[in-house]
Parts: sequence; structure tokens; C-alpha cells
Amino acid sequence: MNHELTVHALLDLTKTVAADIFEGLVYPWEALPKISEFIMKLGAALPKDEYIQKDDNIWIAKSASVAESAYLHGPLIVCPEAEIRHCAFIRGSAIIGRGAVIGNSTELKNCIIFDKAQVPHYNYIGDSILGFQAHLGAGAITSNLKSDRSMVTVRREDEKLATELKKFGAIVGDHVEVGCNSVLNPGTVIGRNATVYPLSMVRGVVPSDSIYKKQGEVAEKVYE
Repeated sequence: MNHELTVHALLDLTKTVAADIFEGLVYPWEALPKISEFIMKLGAALPKDEYIQKDDNIWIAKSASVAESAYLHGPLIVCPEAEIRHCAFIRGSAIIGRGAVIGNSTELKNCIIFDKAQVPHYNYIGDSILGFQAHLGAGAITSNLKSDRSMVTVRREDEKLATELKKFGAIVGDHVEVGCNSVLNPGTVIGRNATVYPLSMVRGVVPSDSIYKKQGEVAEKVYE
């Protein structure tokens, strides 16, 4: 087991309505195939005085803000105080956390967005998990399918960890900042409090409390 890649090393489970999906799991990407079924079960149990059910499998908190131009497809849960902006495209199997921001022309598919995470401008988040207060700059995307369609592996230096997943974008830990127009390649894992420079092409594991400048150049953060 690689401890820096485990659920609790990367994510604060008190900051998501989806905490139970991670029960018994070692690595957070193990939750990705379970999202759709989990939403159906959780949605039916959500408090009716706090959520409105649209169609059969969409639950939206009454305090959430959803633009009329946004496209919503279930299964989907939008938590309290979340904001879904103009022309957002939500394709289903998505959990959008409390106070999270889904911006204009941003596309979501099979993902968990933790509380107060932000993908505010022209982002694509597919088969991915974004931690508490994670932020992706304008145009930053998760690439969730390898060009040769093979299974995704997580690479940490010389180690390769099999995921048994054909589609897996990225795990972005709590408080991560990803710069504008960056691409997170399939199987990317970014540790808590890390920063990724704009225009980066990220592959493999970015350690917690580090700054990713370019491939092969990762600096430790200095806190004063």
C-alpha cells in the first residue's frame, strides 16, 4: 500500500455528502465505478425539506443556484449553496458539494466534487474526484482516457499501481490549486495543498505541499 495515495491522505471526508462511498476503500479512485449507484441510494434518503427532486434521479438543494441555461442529467446531487453557472454541461453521475462552483461551459461526468471546490471556467472533469476547496483555473481539464484505450495506471517514480480502470482522470486533493490551461493526464494524483503551474501537462503523482513547475521539476513549498 502506498500511504500517500490513500483516501484519508488526500481527502477530508467530513467535507462531502459522499463520505460513505469511500468506506472500506484504500484508494479514492476505487469509488469511481460506484458513483452512479451511490447517488441513487443517497438521493432517496436526502431530507425533502432541504432538497427538491427533479425527474427520477436528480436532487437539487433549495439553496443551490442553478442557471436556467445549465444542462443537468442524472443521476445527480447538487448540495446546498452550490452554484451552477451559465451553460454548464452536467452529463450525470455527479455529486456537487456544498458551496462548490461549476462554471460557464464546464462539463462534468462521473465525478465527486467536494465542498467548496471550484471549476469555474471552461473545465472538463471526467471520472475524477476533486477535494475540499480544490480549484482548477480556466481551461484546466482532466483527461480520462488513454490514447491507446488501455487500463490506467498510477505512476509514482518507478512504481506503477494498477487501477483496473479504463476511464480515470485525476484525484485532486484538498486545497490544491491547478493553474489555467493545464492538462491532468489519466491517472494523475495531486496531493493536498499542492500547486500546479499554468500550462502544465501533469502525469503521475504530485506530492502534497509541493509546487509542480514542469515534468521532472517539483519543488517543496516553504511556509513562513
